[in-house]
Order: sequence, then C-alpha cells, then structure tokens
Amino acid sequence: MTTTINWNQRVGNQRDWVWRGWQTRYTYIRPAKNNQKAIPIILLHGFGASIGHWRQNLEVLGEYHTVYALDLLGWGASEKASANYSIQFWVEQVYDFWKAFICQPVVLVGNSLGSLVCLAAAATHPDMVESIVMMSLPDPSLEQEAIPAWLQPAVAGVKSVVASGFILKTVFSLVRRPKILSRWAASAYASRDAITDELLDIFVTPTQDENAVRAFISIFKAATRPTYSPSVKRLLPTLQIPMLLIWGQKDRWVPPALAQQFAQYNQNLQLLTLENVGHCPHDESPEQVNKIILDWIDGLVEKKE
Repeated sequence: MTTTINWNQRVGNQRDWVWRGWQTRYTYIRPAKNNQKAIPIILLHGFGASIGHWRQNLEVLGEYHTVYALDLLGWGASEKASANYSIQFWVEQVYDFWKAFICQPVVLVGNSLGSLVCLAAAATHPDMVESIVMMSLPDPSLEQEAIPAWLQPAVAGVKSVVASGFILKTVFSLVRRPKILSRWAASAYASRDAITDELLDIFVTPTQDENAVRAFISIFKAATRPTYSPSVKRLLPTLQIPMLLIWGQKDRWVPPALAQQFAQYNQNLQLLTLENVGHCPHDESPEQVNKIILDWIDGLVEKKE
C-alpha cells in the first residue's frame, strides 16, 4: 500500500511570525549534521503560490544548508491584508525576517515574483545577500517603457476601470474555482502531468481564506501602478554579487528571450536554460534544479576559500 505524505509534512517546521502587526507564515529546515560550509537559504515563491510550492525542494536543500521559506504577505497562509503592496514592500518583509532570525549573509532563491523580490532585496540590502538565484525573472516595468508617452494616460484609464472592486471581485470568484485554477496552472507548466491534486490544493486553499478577495484586489491594483516594481534593466547592472538566472525554454508566462537580454546587463549573471520546462523550474524539474542550486552554493564556498 502506497501512502502519500501531505505536502504540509514535507516543508519543514512551519511557524507564524508577526510583521508590522500582520500574521505571516514561514518555515525552516536545518541539516541533521553540522556543515561548516553551509550558507543559509531563503526561498521566495511566485504570484499566487506559497511555501507549499517548494515542497519538492526544502528537504533536499535542507540536508546541507539551513533553508527558510516565506509566505509573502497576502499569499499562502500569511494574512490577507489590505496593504500598500509593492515589490519593495515584500523586500522589507524579507529583510525584517532576516534581521529577526538569521543575521548572516544568505542565498536568496526566487521564482517569478519571488525572483524580482530577490533582485530588489540584493540591491536594497546588500548586507543580507551573498548571492541570488532567480527563476523566470519578470520585469513589469518593460510594459511601461513599451507604451508611447501619448498613450499612457489612456492605458492608465483602462487599468483603473479593470481594477475596480466590482470587476476584481468577479474575477476572483472565477479564478479560485479548481477547474479555472487548473487551466491557469497548466499554462505555467510544460507538462500537464505536473498539474496534480496536491498542486491545485496549494493554490486553491489560500483563496478560501477570510479576506482573500480583499488582498487580491489590493495586490492587483498595486500591480497596475508604475511604482509597483523597479526596473530589472536598471537594477541588474548595480549588483556586484554572483547571480544565477534559471529559465525554462517552454515558459509561456515570461518570454525566454528576456533571459539573454538580462544576461547582457551584468557579467556576474550566469544563465542556465532548461529544456522542456515551463515557468516553475523548481517544481517541474525539482531534481535538476535542486542539484543546480546546491552546486551553485558549493561554488560560492570554493571561491571564498
């Protein structure tokens, strides 16, 4: 008889931490054996995801390094707050967590939205970051740059209408249905086999929380503002730390062509592209990505010796 272990039992020691008066969720795993070459790792999820999205990575990485994962405010099991969300807002959550629990340089690992938070955190708080590993790095500022100045007021007007509370409540009531979420998730993966009941549970459960619609509206409205996200093009050249960018060649959400463009912005950025992988490499090809991350950290240690 085969017993399936629930994902909650594969993501370490989950705890709650109050940040600025809001309840937030985090987890951690420490190696069973002391590793003198260990570097702490913080995992940051993407849009709509949570700690559970790292269920295939936490235990493996935690065999060698102390690894943490956070539910960014508004997502997962963290409070669904009506806050002034932005990439920098989540950066400050991560930094305050680091000051409270770690206080030594870490490797930040992020997927999608989480990778953008990693990049901004490294630029804002260099004392916190030894290196960053980014997967499927988006750049919301590119949309703003692509729109002619004369057309921007009209686009802003359309966004304002779309971001109305009534429309967003209707959208939210639709997208949180399992069948709709299944289609949404399928577009992020190259293989349909990756869309399991467990994965859908990770995405669906937080949408049933009290005030989930309120948080969704706040986050969506924030994402339509020019101040929501820094520019990847402007941030990347400012960093002097080792950086790894992982990209699935079948990513349908963020064009893989951007990877080559981003790689030109900084010689400290190493690019790895993965075949037959979509927007979530760590979940679709965990064995491959876990090894890449562990080898990357081993390389950091060797350079320091």
